[in-house]
Amino acid sequence: MKRKTDMTLITTTLICLLPIVLALVLYNKLPNQIAIHWNYAGTPDNFAPKAIAVWGLPILMAGIHIFSYLMIQNDPKKANVSSVLKQLGKWIIPVMSLILIPVTLFKAMGYNIPIQILVPVILGVIIIIFGNYFPKCKQNYTVGIKLSWTLNSKENWNKTHHMAGYLWVIGGICIVVGSFLNMNWLLIILIVAVLVGVPIMYSYSLYKKGI
Repeated sequence: MKRKTDMTLITTTLICLLPIVLALVLYNKLPNQIAIHWNYAGTPDNFAPKAIAVWGLPILMAGIHIFSYLMIQNDPKKANVSSVLKQLGKWIIPVMSLILIPVTLFKAMGYNIPIQILVPVILGVIIIIFGNYFPKCKQNYTVGIKLSWTLNSKENWNKTHHMAGYLWVIGGICIVVGSFLNMNWLLIILIVAVLVGVPIMYSYSLYKKGI
């Protein structure tokens, strides 16, 4: 039987690679070393050769995207995943590639782009979206808080994701608001640690109660 072509996978992968076109147009204007990482104050602290930024970053994003896309598509319980979260999982890497790589290139050319605000805002919005749909996400193997306790018990999964949903929305809002208040990245990391750690501890407590 002839396998049907997955046009969504092809389209999203091409979007991941699309920044290469912009990079080639700007190639002669780009410095030989390009900043690919910044600290919490927006100061670059890691650089890569121009060729790596132009070719390597988009290809890396495409590779990560293809892996995550196939994981979602081949999940035995993919029907349990919220349609919104499923689409988010398929499009999040392409959209990030389309935003972050051009930002990296323009920053290298000297444009004043507040990367210390942009990245936390994107992170916060993603967390808010996931949190909003966590309660609607049923047991699966690719999207959600996948612990041995949540995967072993539907009730544990549902209770953990219901609690985590509220927590992630609040945490995401804090990150978005904090990014405009020059929130230190250490505080953002702490918030993310809470968003991960509290649901894990809550799920474990449910497990110890026999749920």
